[in-house]
Amino acid sequence: MKEGKCRGCGAPIIWIETSNGKLMPCDIKPVYYWQKEKAAGKVVTPSGDVLSCDFEGDMQTVTGRGYVSHFGTCPMAGQFRKK
Repeated sequence: MKEGKCRGCGAPIIWIETSNGKLMPCDIKPVYYWQKEKAAGKVVTPSGDVLSCDFEGDMQTVTGRGYVSHFGTCPMAGQFRKK
């Protein structure tokens, strides 16, 4: 993972290579997640897998720690969308 700054909002980000070989900008702070098929939440694992998940649950059953895509949290994300 390589650290950087978002060109839109200036927030610190990390770049994670996804399992399909593309780099995804993610928020730098890892989050706990509970993997759940068809859940609305998405998380990127350190190994590059993108999983459906919940972000709240029993800490005894937590799946792991991952990263949230910065596209979902950046206030300037619209300027990076392809037309």
